[in-house]
Amino acid sequence: MMSPAGRLPLRFSTQTLLLQLGVVLLVVLLSGAVHAWLTFERLGREAENQALTLARTVASDPSVRANVQAISRQAGTPPPAELKAGPLMAVAEGARARTGALFVVITDETGLRLAHPDADRLGERVSTDPSEALAGREVTTRNTGTLGPSAGAKVPVFAPGAASGAGSGPGPGPRPDSRTVVGEVSVGYSTESIGQSLARDIVPIVLTAAGSLAAGVLASFLLRRRLQRLTLGLEPEEIGALVHDQVAVLEGVDEGVVGLSADGRISVFNAAAQRLLGQPDLAGQVWQDAPVPARLKALTLPDAREGEAVELVAGEQVLVASARKALHRREDLGWVVMLRDRTELQHLTRQLDAVGTMSTALRAQRHEFANQLHTIAGFMSIGQHQQARDYLERLAATGPLKFPVDQAELLQDPYLQAFIGAKGVEADERGVSLRIGPETLVRGQVTEPQDVTTVLGNLIDNAVNAAVAGAAADRWVELELLDEPGDGGGTLHVVVADSGDGLPDGGNPEAVFAEGFTTAAGNGLRGPVRAGGGQGLGLALARQLARRRGGDVTVLELGNVGGPGAVFMATLPGTTTATTPARKD
Repeated sequence: MMSPAGRLPLRFSTQTLLLQLGVVLLVVLLSGAVHAWLTFERLGREAENQALTLARTVASDPSVRANVQAISRQAGTPPPAELKAGPLMAVAEGARARTGALFVVITDETGLRLAHPDADRLGERVSTDPSEALAGREVTTRNTGTLGPSAGAKVPVFAPGAASGAGSGPGPGPRPDSRTVVGEVSVGYSTESIGQSLARDIVPIVLTAAGSLAAGVLASFLLRRRLQRLTLGLEPEEIGALVHDQVAVLEGVDEGVVGLSADGRISVFNAAAQRLLGQPDLAGQVWQDAPVPARLKALTLPDAREGEAVELVAGEQVLVASARKALHRREDLGWVVMLRDRTELQHLTRQLDAVGTMSTALRAQRHEFANQLHTIAGFMSIGQHQQARDYLERLAATGPLKFPVDQAELLQDPYLQAFIGAKGVEADERGVSLRIGPETLVRGQVTEPQDVTTVLGNLIDNAVNAAVAGAAADRWVELELLDEPGDGGGTLHVVVADSGDGLPDGGNPEAVFAEGFTTAAGNGLRGPVRAGGGQGLGLALARQLARRRGGDVTVLELGNVGGPGAVFMATLPGTTTATTPARKD
């Protein structure tokens, strides 16, 4: 924005610099002036004290006291020529010459000059008021007389025989009756000489002030540079706008945002990031020490690929995370980590996969059922009624639908029949036989199909993958299910075994539940895959769901190369309920 005069306004850093320079200059000038004034006052007081000492010395001289008294007793004042050649003039000029005073003046009791540096002024009244001294009091003065400005003192001259030291000292005071004032001595030192002394003393003051000013200017320039570096050259209005925008953006989005400064500390940790990671505000903590998943920290390592998306499990959420470098005019400001919640998408994907599999199986069964109806119709059309009845009895014994699942009749729950049957169709297409173990017994009905689908589907899919990749010629997956009644709902126990090559030798059973571990690595063994590959979340998510319900997913056996493979067990509390008897009409 242009100023009224058409000029660009000064930047805040420049305004700050000029203000600091002005303050420094003002402080230096005021300090120098105060110091000079204090020095001038000190020199003035020293001159006054010196003048007072000299005036006392002259006034206490017996010859001066006697001569002044003698002149005071005369009728009238001696002529200037006589005074010039008199003893008082000699004493005064001698004292002035020895001490460098501006003047040493002696007067009578009426204030007429008896001794003065300017002989033409002899016999005249002094230019400054002598009443204090003639009243018997010593005073110090700063005034301007016939010889110029001066700092001096006036001391009374007492008659011989009087106690000249009694009652002395500057300031008013009563004069004792035993003392007679016959004149006064006035001594002054030129303030010009005081100024010369001050000029000699002012040089260190000026040098000190100049050094202080230079140091202040240098400090102001350094502070200006630091201010520009800290604010990235932004003006206060721009910084304020950025703060408002940051609060509005960070708190108004559903994505988690974690900002890392260049020194590796967390500078931003918005509310969405706190919710997704299940942590309080971690702003100010060291990133590498923060309680967040290790795979999230790996995104900000020096060798990490910028912008690569990684899926990970944090708490009960499946997150997609990515990180990017933050740069400003080629200056490294740190990292920005973005977090997106894909939990619901993962659940929906699993459900859609199950629905798709079941739809495919149902379409195949529809064709089979149509063929069966055509067979029955054929028997009826040719009059083979007994054969039609026998055929119907065989169909009734095998159930309305026939899935490629051995011992499927052990499953009484329709949901489990449909879901496992669909999985059997899918496994059969890959050359794997899905069978139900003889110990299977599910008396209740499934009440939490979403969680059961996620856990059971992941275990079956992993087992099928392992069986396909295994070295055994006979590829199979065996599934046993058992429900256990309970007050808060029945517990479903699931055991899944396969003919694959099992886990790697010496493998850690807990490692298979880490993010990034998959059964689809392509080498026949379960193992870690590349971050961001979209795999390795099934077992981790299944365990998270089971533990959230109070259950678990564990490895019972690691398996052997050539088969049989690994055995997994899942416990899902509160997912079944007792079968409700059919209502009789």
